Amino acid sequence: MIGDDGEQIGVLAVREALTLAQSKGLDLVEVSPTARPPVCRIMDYGKFKYEQNRRARKAKKKQHQMQLKEIKMRPKIEGHDYDFKLQHAREFLIERDKVKLTVTFRGREMAHQDIGYKLIQKAIAELGEVATVESPPRSEGRTLTAVLMPKPPKTGGKADTAEPQGDGTAAPTRP
Repeated sequence: MIGDDGEQIGVLAVREALTLAQSKGLDLVEVSPTARPPVCRIMDYGKFKYEQNRRARKAKKKQHQMQLKEIKMRPKIEGHDYDFKLQHAREFLIERDKVKLTVTFRGREMAHQDIGYKLIQKAIAELGEVATVESPPRSEGRTLTAVLMPKPPKTGGKADTAEPQGDGTAAPTRP
């Protein structure tokens, strides 16, 4: 038996342990039932359950629930629009979310699906440093899709620090 202050009291009968716990206004909790003899502890059970729940909530808060974000494009996408959408895809991957790249074809564009394949392959190549391909590009009706998942974070070593490149001087600002 372990007391409320953490000191080991010794082996006691169940009735003695219960009366000792009740005299202190606390509960008798069986900590290790498989041990011989079973280990019991005098503690406030309500406080113990509260602390357990608090630790579980704190651990859950640190976990990230992965979501699937979709980036929609067309085969005739302009350069700036493509870069803008690719930047969003990069941000989603850095935030540990999956990204689904979708190219939608309309009308006669269906005859030139190779343009869509090239577009998705280009995006996969440019996102290669932060993503791995979960499902390769495949055609489903009028759409072409590929799913990327974030690469696992690097463990060990120094954390990435973003330092400005160049000579360190700031560009002049205009009034």
